Amino acid sequence: MKLVSVRKFENNSKLFIWTLTEKYMENKYVGSLLIGISVLIIIIILLFNSTLKEIIEGSCTLAHGDLALCPMYKTVNEQTYLALGIVGILILTGFILIFSKPQKEFIIKKVLEKNKRKKMDTSELRGEEKKVLSLIEENKAIFQADLIEKTGFGKAKITRILDRLEGKGFVERKRRGMTNVVVLKE
Repeated sequence: MKLVSVRKFENNSKLFIWTLTEKYMENKYVGSLLIGISVLIIIIILLFNSTLKEIIEGSCTLAHGDLALCPMYKTVNEQTYLALGIVGILILTGFILIFSKPQKEFIIKKVLEKNKRKKMDTSELRGEEKKVLSLIEENKAIFQADLIEKTGFGKAKITRILDRLEGKGFVERKRRGMTNVVVLKE
């Protein structure tokens, strides 16, 4: 994976867009490569077909007398049409890739939609709840013990405050060993 860009948006959050492909692996380049390889395969098929027909003409006219009665002649034609049909599908796929929209724009839109958080209405919160919530927002994730230390509140009081914040959908506690990690709820 390669980090493509880091941008700041309205809500001042950083957006990391990871992509599996480099610039040279965009749809139009892959499509062009697919069409080029398909053309080479067509040339190989036609050369192979003409060589096989020469071999069949030499051996079938001796055995059967008439080239139309030879079963190998029919089989070579069927295999040639099948191979050209498969290459045709590859060429069609190449053109679809060339003229399709890049996947990157779709990924960016999805990430932006995911990162749009609802504005938290903190008007109903008490002062101590706001203080705890602001500490969690600053750190993104914080141990419950660190909240006790930074706020100066007791263990029971922090537990009650986190219970209320969790009940209102602001935060989420995740168990880590003997303590909890408190994170903002998405």
